[in-house]
Amino acid sequence: MAGLLQGLGPVVDVNTRLVVLGSFPGVASLNAQQYYGHPRNHFWPILSAIWGVDLLPLAYARRIDAIRARGLGLWDVYARCEREGSLDSAIEHAQFNDLASLKTRAPQLQAIAHNGGESARALKHTQSLGVAVHRLPSTSPANASWSFARKLAAWRAVLEEHGVA
Repeated sequence: MAGLLQGLGPVVDVNTRLVVLGSFPGVASLNAQQYYGHPRNHFWPILSAIWGVDLLPLAYARRIDAIRARGLGLWDVYARCEREGSLDSAIEHAQFNDLASLKTRAPQLQAIAHNGGESARALKHTQSLGVAVHRLPSTSPANASWSFARKLAAWRAVLEEHGVA
């Protein structure tokens, strides 16, 4: 078993209205120290399609600027865990991030969107924050049962509902 892995910090500020919560960064994301760093993850292509701007060629810092400017935040359910590889099913000994702090980190917070099933296991924590909570299909390449078009439609609906589309 791998040692204890440390996740990424929150990308949240006073203008954040919707926070996308993943489970825990995969190997590619941890190595790059970037959210959704795997080249086949659909997260950045989905945002590109919704916003009509190609985020992929931008430096990571510029991508983060783009999401912040639209009121979108990123974080993960787990702060640290043990895991071999990148699959959520391999997560062991997970320790939660301080999800309750989202209310003070993002005073304009309207909603949380769980990116996939493992993240949605924290629904009882996020529902207690008193904001809308959504479960979205995972953008991971491991979620092959959902086509890109189907993922895009689900993500677009939630982002539009909360004014970050």
